[in-house]
Amino acid sequence: MTQTAAPPLAGKLVLDFTRVLAGPWSALNLADLGANVVKIEHPVTGDDTRHYAPSPEHGGESAYFLFANRNKRSLALDIGKPEGQTVIKRLVERADVVIENFRPDVMERQGLDYESLKAINPGLVYCSISGYGHASPLKLVAGYDPVAQAESGMMWMTGQADGDPLRAGISYADIFTGMFATQAILGALLARERDGVGQHIDLALLDSALAVTANYAQMALLTGQSPMRYGNGHPFLEPFGLCETSDGQITIVIGNDRQWQRFCKDVVEKPEWLTDNRYATNEARMANRAEFRPILNAILAQDTRENWIAKFRQAGVPAGSVRDLCEALGADEVRARGMVADVKHPNAGNVAMVTSPIRYGGTPVSEPVAAPTLGQHSAEILAEQGFSADEIAALAARGIVRGVSP
Repeated sequence: MTQTAAPPLAGKLVLDFTRVLAGPWSALNLADLGANVVKIEHPVTGDDTRHYAPSPEHGGESAYFLFANRNKRSLALDIGKPEGQTVIKRLVERADVVIENFRPDVMERQGLDYESLKAINPGLVYCSISGYGHASPLKLVAGYDPVAQAESGMMWMTGQADGDPLRAGISYADIFTGMFATQAILGALLARERDGVGQHIDLALLDSALAVTANYAQMALLTGQSPMRYGNGHPFLEPFGLCETSDGQITIVIGNDRQWQRFCKDVVEKPEWLTDNRYATNEARMANRAEFRPILNAILAQDTRENWIAKFRQAGVPAGSVRDLCEALGADEVRARGMVADVKHPNAGNVAMVTSPIRYGGTPVSEPVAAPTLGQHSAEILAEQGFSADEIAALAARGIVRGVSP
């Protein structure tokens, strides 16, 4: 199918008041889909992540900020001042979406809460992201990913059976919340097409982290018992998870009897396991896991992970190499999909970055553009939204806006 000229959200104006990860991740998804995302930052400090361990060899730019803010433009504006709030209200007249992840009282104090902005633009889709949600008794408590992982049960489910609960290495509570926010915003935009009005979206880190405990939450609700941790194993399948080869680890999944048959005959060449009462069925292998796993590892240790992966794939049995992140980013199949692109940044020069994973058949996603410097687009954005040169200069002179040339 031939792609059309514009990405799906081209022409949609998003005012992004978010910092750190959950909110920026949602706004990033919208930007990748072609929305005009205006990142509104404090004119002195900007997004907190601008100061997260910047890399001198990359112009002092933070890797954290670079990854979460591609395809956005920066408006450095002091919304704590009445003049800054007036600017926002003028922008809201033309905006489609507002995203913010302050505590529920912050935007209300500024006069920039949903009810105030809905009076200006009834079609506005306004997404609030917080730790516990606006309707929670803990609504004024700040939310953080590790706390949400702990309080949702996500951390309880992660780690070895005989070890401590572990935080996931990626900030999944933040990321899942950002994904749910994107989904909610797109749904609200569709509802606006039908009903003609916008609405408020109330998302909480704790809710999102709890939601993605998925089948384990269902098991707990049905049985009244919290499932145990299985580390890299699985509560229902064997063999499953990490195995050792002669030069590294692989992870395997035997999900049904057909895969087990192919695994025994074509991968490890142990057809006798198919009739061995200790291993013939998944239930038997689960019962004899402590005995079976060392035998399997001893076989896999006789060859390299590359050779084993080739055998698994030829046999149609799921398996993959356990890669470190640099190895994963450099993999042929990753590069062939265009998942890493080089972009130019004003301070950092050429920067390689991960791109959107979305591949439409009829519309493109946005070409990756580097994250903005603080206030890089302030004058440009205000001019586009109807501010005169004199108004922009006056705002800059009073320190309300940053990034405007004298």
